[in-house]
Amino acid sequence: MTAITLPFPPSNNTYYRRVGAKTLISAKGRAYCKDVTAICEAVGVRKMEGRLRVTIAACPPDRRRRDLDNMLKGLLDALTHGGAWEDDSQIDQLAIIRGPIKALGCVEVTISEITQGEAA
Repeated sequence: MTAITLPFPPSNNTYYRRVGAKTLISAKGRAYCKDVTAICEAVGVRKMEGRLRVTIAACPPDRRRRDLDNMLKGLLDALTHGGAWEDDSQIDQLAIIRGPIKALGCVEVTISEITQGEAA
């Protein structure tokens, strides 16, 4: 099992940008991905294999209304770049809860491998 606390991710609305017919990661998204990768390296996150369970406690920086699902894609993509897993298609169970408000905001992520015979 891996537990890691990361900065609060940008929303999907600002993580990606359309340029003509292409969808690209924005400067804000690239900066977030770089930060997540550095944190993963600093705490020694190892690449998990097999089927995964991911639980996220999203602790927003303030009381503004936020859709929890709007932050998932960027966060999961950043964790892929950070080496938490080979590809986020390995995730069979994904849970996200709204945590308490914390200064600057954060996400507390727990990743565990699903053992064979365990309900997916």
